[in-house]
Amino acid sequence: MGGYVKALRYLVWLTQLGLSVAVPLAGFILLGVWLHNSRGWGGWTVAVGILLGVLGAAGGLYNSFKTLNLMLKQDEEKPPKGFNRHD
Repeated sequence: MGGYVKALRYLVWLTQLGLSVAVPLAGFILLGVWLHNSRGWGGWTVAVGILLGVLGAAGGLYNSFKTLNLMLKQDEEKPPKGFNRHD
């Protein structure tokens, strides 16, 4: 794989990492706050939102690093062949 393609691939992975950690965390916390404010539920909804957000973010982090490990293994397996070179 060319250097630019590989760099772009890791940039996409880094973006996915940020989204897979930030979105569940923010989403569940905002849901807990919304349920507390609009529905009049107790403060426990915010605590549950934080807990679910942290668990979702941890799951996203784990899956992202698992994907990174797979990408690194694929890069190590064999070098790419040139256009005119087919050994």
